[in-house]
Amino acid sequence: MTPQREFAPVDEQLAYLSKGAAEILPQGELKAKLERSAQTGKPLRAYLGVDPTAPDLHLGHTVVLRKLKHFQDLGHTAIFLIGDFSAMIGDPTGQSETRPPLARAEVETNAKTYLDQVYQILDREKTEVRYNSEWLGKLSAEEIVRLCSHYRLARMLEREDFRSRLEKGQPISVHELLYPLLTAYDAVALASDAELGATEQKFNLLVHRDIQRGYGLPGQAILTMPILVGLDGERKMSKSFGNTIGIHEPPGEMFGKVMSISDELMWNYYELLTDFTERVIVRLKGEVASGVLHPMEAKLQLAHYVVATFHGEAAAVAARDEFQRVFRSRQTPSEVPEERIQERDWPNFLTAGTAAAPLARLLYAWHLAGSRAEAERLIRQGAVELNGERVDDPAALVTLEKLRGATLRVGKKRFLRLVIE
Repeated sequence: MTPQREFAPVDEQLAYLSKGAAEILPQGELKAKLERSAQTGKPLRAYLGVDPTAPDLHLGHTVVLRKLKHFQDLGHTAIFLIGDFSAMIGDPTGQSETRPPLARAEVETNAKTYLDQVYQILDREKTEVRYNSEWLGKLSAEEIVRLCSHYRLARMLEREDFRSRLEKGQPISVHELLYPLLTAYDAVALASDAELGATEQKFNLLVHRDIQRGYGLPGQAILTMPILVGLDGERKMSKSFGNTIGIHEPPGEMFGKVMSISDELMWNYYELLTDFTERVIVRLKGEVASGVLHPMEAKLQLAHYVVATFHGEAAAVAARDEFQRVFRSRQTPSEVPEERIQERDWPNFLTAGTAAAPLARLLYAWHLAGSRAEAERLIRQGAVELNGERVDDPAALVTLEKLRGATLRVGKKRFLRLVIE
């Protein structure tokens, strides 16, 4: 006979799982499930479903992954579901137009890279990994019709993105309506007790719970996590906005990016990207507010924690030392990326009638600024140096000879060494 598993006190578990959460629905459901788990000694089955629509994960993706790890830490079963079938449909959440389905080959390529990244957070030995093609790829037409019978079209069209598209006369494809229903079958197949997701997934998660009950299962508890704000401090972290920190980025680059966020945003990162308790975070905030702890020191601690999570303690120490060497003493980093310039291409950058090119145009061409206007703003603000000399004229022109072997510095953390070929 299998012995009953012992768990931490329910209130302690609930506090740990609630840290940083946006919502837990329905109210009181998770606590009730934790109490039943404690009584029976049976762990909860908590899962996170991810569609492999892109090969690389960034810190925004890890917010929900970390919460799944919290279930695992407490002795519950953590299920990481790779939506290899559903990814071919495409989640319509937040889409203003129909998303074309992905090809199977692309989905499979992306899925292969996910697990190595995920295991940097989840325990490889304790994680149950599933693919929803296991059951969705086997559903018969009759079973799909039965699945659809458990939900009303009117409720589906209550979705904000669907409603908005209808009002604007924009098309909605039938396969998009099927997405939340097919992923709801994941919850049925897994017989899950809890599902995790980002706040923007709330509608889908509620559909999943309803479909579970339509199949005679107890409805799962739903736990949503906030969207992590990106480096710009305004929009969600997303590759399309160019404001991400990839979990496979080099330690030094990751460290520098964390240090670039605002002091205000730092506390949100503490909440969502660390295992520091609420009490510790409140104490740190108080120390910063009172002047006992400098905001820079608090941010250094945060950057160290994040880098150590993905690259190890030694890499975090080295990244911190390098950051302090470069950015506190304003020295050039020991390793600087190179931009190779072909002399034959140089005429493409020149101002008509001259042998010089606008520096702002070059910054944009070399991806040191998101646009020509941003490059000019950076120069105007004194954030650009060429060979250690500040450039403050947004209309500044530079010759090829001046750039030969030169080092460009943009802001506090971006360097580029120019090689003329």
